[in-house]
Amino acid sequence: MTTATNKDRTIDHGSAGPAGPPLAPPPKLRRRPALVAVAAAMVCLGAALAAWAWTATTNTTEVLVARDGIARGQVIEADDLARVQIGTDPALDPMPASAFDTVVGKRASLDIAAGGFVTRSALATTVVPAEGSSVVGVAVTPAQAPSEPLQVGDRVRVVVTPPAGDAPPSGTPAASDAEVVGTRYSEETGQLVVDVQVAAGDATLLAARAATGNVAIVLDSRER
Repeated sequence: MTTATNKDRTIDHGSAGPAGPPLAPPPKLRRRPALVAVAAAMVCLGAALAAWAWTATTNTTEVLVARDGIARGQVIEADDLARVQIGTDPALDPMPASAFDTVVGKRASLDIAAGGFVTRSALATTVVPAEGSSVVGVAVTPAQAPSEPLQVGDRVRVVVTPPAGDAPPSGTPAASDAEVVGTRYSEETGQLVVDVQVAAGDATLLAARAATGNVAIVLDSRER
């Protein structure tokens, strides 16, 4: 009896307890093709922007621009010009900064706005005054010039007029044939100053007539 009782109370420590639930496998990561494509596109865009920035900063050239507005026919002076860096563009034809000394002293063949490029087409190709010619400045009031704006190259006549209060001349008044090479407005006097080119032999007489103020400018036909 004793033997049976001890046997029944023997504990088997080597036997395993009840088995737990099986371990679940780790979850699989789901790939999202759309996010991968967006990330790749962003990388490509960043590379393209970096390349563009590098190109924009390296492919530049120094050119000449008008510091202030330059009027057509005006002699270009050093203070009229500024140097700026721009990206190269085949559609543009600005004068390089290295041509600074060449541009100074030339006349503008058209109006150049402040900050505008100084191009080759904006420079007069002829020397003013030409050989055998002289330039005379004629100051007139608005009533002594045509309302049509005078342009460089216009053919005009500077006509002698009688002093105020005198009777008009009975015959054809004296006049000087000339070509307009520049115009400017004087804020101090309110007059229009017209630079005209005449034969060197006529310059002295025209200057004396213009000094009296008794002249008027007549614009002749622009048809050629």
